[in-house]
Amino acid sequence: MLMNSGDGEAKLYYGPSTFRVLRAGKFVRCAVSGEAIALEELRYWSAEHQEAYASCEIATQRLLGHL
Repeated sequence: MLMNSGDGEAKLYYGPSTFRVLRAGKFVRCAVSGEAIALEELRYWSAEHQEAYASCEIATQRLLGHL
């Protein structure tokens, strides 16, 4: 579900296969790199840890406990 009515950072609830917008915005930050990720580009996150990742490599390393 994409809602881009805000200009700043969004707050999301991450589910296992989708996310829900809690506070409208255009982007979220990668939990590891701090990089801004546009909501329409967001592909990787952890429902368990409730955090977003900028790439599949970062997501994999984080979930394996290497970051």
